[in-house]
Amino acid sequence: MKRVTEWLMSFRNFRTRLLAWYFLLAVSTTGMATWVTRQIYCDRLYEQAEAALAEEIGRFQQAAAPLTTQQPTEAEITTLFDQMLTAYVPAEDEWVITFIDGEFYRASGPMPDWLARDPDLVTRWASLETPQQHRLEGPDRNIVYAAEPLMIGDDVRGTFVAVEDKTIAYQSGTTAIRLVLKVSVAVLGSFFVIAWVTAGRLLRPLHLMNRTARQITESDMSQRIPLQGKDEITAVAATFNDMLDRLQNAFDGQQEFLKDVSHELRTPITVIQGQLETLAYRPEKQPETIALITNELQQMNRLVNDLLLLTKAERPDFLILKPEDLDWLTEELYLKSRSLTADRDWRLEAKGLYPATLDRQRFSQAVMNLVQNALRHTQPGDTIALGSAVDGDYLRFWVRDTGEGIASADQARIFERFARATNNNQPFEGAGLGLAIVSAIVEAHGGRIELTSELGHGATFTLILPLEPAVYPSETPQYESHSDRRRQPTHR
Repeated sequence: MKRVTEWLMSFRNFRTRLLAWYFLLAVSTTGMATWVTRQIYCDRLYEQAEAALAEEIGRFQQAAAPLTTQQPTEAEITTLFDQMLTAYVPAEDEWVITFIDGEFYRASGPMPDWLARDPDLVTRWASLETPQQHRLEGPDRNIVYAAEPLMIGDDVRGTFVAVEDKTIAYQSGTTAIRLVLKVSVAVLGSFFVIAWVTAGRLLRPLHLMNRTARQITESDMSQRIPLQGKDEITAVAATFNDMLDRLQNAFDGQQEFLKDVSHELRTPITVIQGQLETLAYRPEKQPETIALITNELQQMNRLVNDLLLLTKAERPDFLILKPEDLDWLTEELYLKSRSLTADRDWRLEAKGLYPATLDRQRFSQAVMNLVQNALRHTQPGDTIALGSAVDGDYLRFWVRDTGEGIASADQARIFERFARATNNNQPFEGAGLGLAIVSAIVEAHGGRIELTSELGHGATFTLILPLEPAVYPSETPQYESHSDRRRQPTHR
């Protein structure tokens, strides 16, 4: 009973069901083809026998034609049948049987056993009044005969019967066909077993996919399907792994976002709570307290907006790409930077003359974050320079300052969330997300950031972006392509 249950459960398996249906279809097709082959073989066998019998009947009719126009004697009829029997050379399974005036006369050979067991058939032949051709089919015989009465006027004077026994030929043919059917079914069964094993190997990635999906939890999303081969199922497994990567990145980003928010909001919430408690016993401090609370709320709002921007940077619709004139954009950002303060030595070092495809708003935000960073690390009179250029297929936009510089140990860390340089002694308002936002925007464009800096010798941040970002079809943001403008200089 247990084995039956296991078999029924395995039949519910997709692989078993699929192959079982294919096996049934193949067996049905083979069976139908075998039946059609048997029918064709039998029909051809009977047609050949009937054609031979018709030829023999034709010879008898030709020989008997002179007697049908007169009143022949019994001796003449006997002579006719003797001539036919003498001229006929039967095969092992062929006979000619003659009757005269309703009585058996002679046969071309010994009467077969099946005819001795069927006296009614002999009686019908002896009294036959019309020509007859018939098949006698049974479990142990397959006979074809043609009977021709000898009509003299309206009287039947004799009967000429030609018989072919096709039992052996029929049984041999059908036995061979059944053997072919059995061999075909056995071969199909072998193919089914081989296909079942092969399908198990081919569908193994699907089983791994199912097992991997079951093992994934909120605390462990590291499971992946091992890839082997280059077939369609491997492609599905690779796509599944890519989906898991995206889910893990999204989940990790969500967890990091929640952790960062809870960490960074703890201080302003504590400050606001303390100030509100102060109002209970020092109402005269209400204006100062309200101003301080308002400032903390503004910082909290700015922090949340920055974190949301970093989270959105991983979404496909984060960028709206359009061709932009690089020289105009560079000058616009330079003028916007100069308006922040007049106590720095602002310089515009170069302007690229080729159009670049980018998100103008996001790119401007990244550059202005670099400018704000330069302002925090420079003193009045220090130089802050902006510039852009085209190098091959890439746009280079830099912000250079002559401020305090960045230590080598901090140069990779400062692009992380909430990170600050260890040599930063300036009072700083903010959560340390500015450079992280710059990095996210540049990476969304398919670019990178180069940083050159030494302590006491300033820093140069260079944004390197492709002139035409390569975006996958499934991740295509709103995009306007003007490739014919890509390398055409912009003149004002």
